[in-house]
Amino acid sequence: MNLIDRSLFAEIGYIDEQGRPNIRKTFCVWHKGLGAHLISTNTSSSHIQSLLKNDTVCQYFSDDVTFEGVCLYGKAIVHLERQYKELLWNEGDEKYYPKGIDDEDYCILEIVVDSLRYYRYDGKGEMNRSEIELYDKDREYENGYSKAHKQ
Repeated sequence: MNLIDRSLFAEIGYIDEQGRPNIRKTFCVWHKGLGAHLISTNTSSSHIQSLLKNDTVCQYFSDDVTFEGVCLYGKAIVHLERQYKELLWNEGDEKYYPKGIDDEDYCILEIVVDSLRYYRYDGKGEMNRSEIELYDKDREYENGYSKAHKQ
C-alpha cells in the first residue's frame, strides 16, 4: 500500500476495440485500500470507449528507484455520477473540462481489483479477492499521495 500511496501515476492495461493490447499512463492518487482506485479522464478518450465494451483491466504501480512494483487485475467501471466527479475535481480542471464538473466529457474511471501480484527487492507475492477485501475492511476513498507526502 505504501508504494501505491506514494505514487502519482499508474499505467492501465486493456484490450482495445481492434483486440490490441494497450497501455495508458494515468494520474492516480485516489485509493480505497488495495481494492479500488479512481482516475479522472475524458469520456471520449479511446481507453474509456474500449473499457465500456470490455471492462477487463490491469493497473500497474512501480518505483524504479526502490525496485518495487504491483500489478492489480480487475474490472473497470466508468462513473458519470456527480459524487465521483466532485471527489476528484480540482480547481483548474476547467481547462480540460470547459463546462465544469458537469461536462459530459468528464468521467471517473474506477478500477475494482480482483487479485494482485507484487514484487520488491526482497521478494514477491500475490493476493486474491478475499485477502484484498480483508485488508480493505472499513476503508473509504482517500488521496493516498497527500497522505504519504504530508507537509
